[in-house]
Amino acid sequence: MSRRLRRPALVSALAAAALILSACSGSTEPAATPTGSPDPDATLRVGLVLEPTNLDIRRTSGAALEQILIDNIYEGLVTRTQDNEIVERLASDYTVSDDGLTYSFTLQQGIVFHDGSPLTSADVVASYEAVRTDATLQGNAEFGAVSAITAPDPSTVEIVLSQPDQNFLFALTGPAGLVFKAGDTTDLKTAENGTGPFTLTRWNKGSTITFARNDAYWGEPVGVAEVEFQYIPDFTAGVNAALAGDLDVLTAVDPNLAPQLEDSGDFTLTTGRTTDKATLAFNNAKAPLDDVRVREALRLAIDHEALIEAVGAGTELYGPIPELDPGYEDLSDVVSYDPERAKELLAEAGQEDLELTLTIPSFYGTTVPKVLISDFAEVGVTLDVDAVEFPAWLEDVYTNHDYDLSFVLHVEPRDFGNFANPDYYFGYDNAEVQELYTQAEAEVDPTKSAELLAQAARIVSEDHAADWLYNGETLTAVSPLVTGFPQDSINSRIDLAGVSVLDAG
Repeated sequence: MSRRLRRPALVSALAAAALILSACSGSTEPAATPTGSPDPDATLRVGLVLEPTNLDIRRTSGAALEQILIDNIYEGLVTRTQDNEIVERLASDYTVSDDGLTYSFTLQQGIVFHDGSPLTSADVVASYEAVRTDATLQGNAEFGAVSAITAPDPSTVEIVLSQPDQNFLFALTGPAGLVFKAGDTTDLKTAENGTGPFTLTRWNKGSTITFARNDAYWGEPVGVAEVEFQYIPDFTAGVNAALAGDLDVLTAVDPNLAPQLEDSGDFTLTTGRTTDKATLAFNNAKAPLDDVRVREALRLAIDHEALIEAVGAGTELYGPIPELDPGYEDLSDVVSYDPERAKELLAEAGQEDLELTLTIPSFYGTTVPKVLISDFAEVGVTLDVDAVEFPAWLEDVYTNHDYDLSFVLHVEPRDFGNFANPDYYFGYDNAEVQELYTQAEAEVDPTKSAELLAQAARIVSEDHAADWLYNGETLTAVSPLVTGFPQDSINSRIDLAGVSVLDAG
């Protein structure tokens, strides 16, 4: 059974990635280390790119919400680290039965919502029952195998699945697993009532969102009194704001502008890992891309190292699973840059004068298309680029599968199931891959599950079902006065619990 990918999640993830992904492949010199002790009264000012349209993370998908709300305002029974490892959060511990069907969680003590109400297992049950039964809530698809959610006592939650699901616990680290007060009437579009270490104090739409320290937090108190997120969608304006002293941290730094921040001596630049997969999609169900020789030829024609240098971001990726996800394997042995072999394969397939169209959302710019046009021309393939507005891309490519090639950033972690779904817009249909993925999901042992995913991923790459142009990275400029700011995966969430600002005086 293939895992379903919700259309709204993909839509928001792709749109967010178009703005958020940015990195630098070069090394950076750290700014001078300041002296001073953490200032508990400090305000941390963080520059972000993509502002949410509303704050209802239960019904609105996308990185813009998850980035600031998860772990800061709202919490789940479990969460994940920057390395995508699952750890306890509202749960002090948990167990999974040997058959992989029963999950038992014990709640931390002394947890209260921001309105002062104590959290009990009944709140967890109500939150998760809503996700399980309401298709409009984020995570409903991930709860497809859930058959029962109960609270044996006020501090225990038990979830029973109808069949094992290796991804279920990971799903609980996202919006599906967040816990809300039972029967709460808070308008989540503009307000909040979470359990996290920060509370929402104000939202100046189009400008800033401000959090304040939650003094009643059940865990360790955070190191700053306030966090101000400043939304600056223009990359140059973001750098100018940082250089003017208006920001302590600037995320999603444009690599072409990074030297300005480096040369100032006022920031340290960090390069963080992500699960962003810059995917060149092939329409496997449409001639001539239904011929594996054509697909392989196109991959052989691409100079990935030069493309990454042109983009200024990322690392090479030769398969559908990035390093931070289970099942990752270095698949560089599958394909290399070999234009001459590409020409031979095209000749064998009778496609020496091939013409293809690349349909791409217009907000991705021209760098990648220009490289592909040049590389494909070297092997006799003419590439026309059709840059369209995102709604048109959704209609033509994602929904109607009316395309030859496309390029988008697939940012969601653990989304290999797209290649096990023949109805997905890739049009890739391989029964062996589908069976391996089904086995991987049902496998209780995470190591064995990852091995099955790796087998399936190798088949997908050897079938040349797509090309993965690069694994994205994210570049962040951090003031030397700031300590503990996360480095990896910050395009999906920024856990600020461990951040402090030093007293410069």
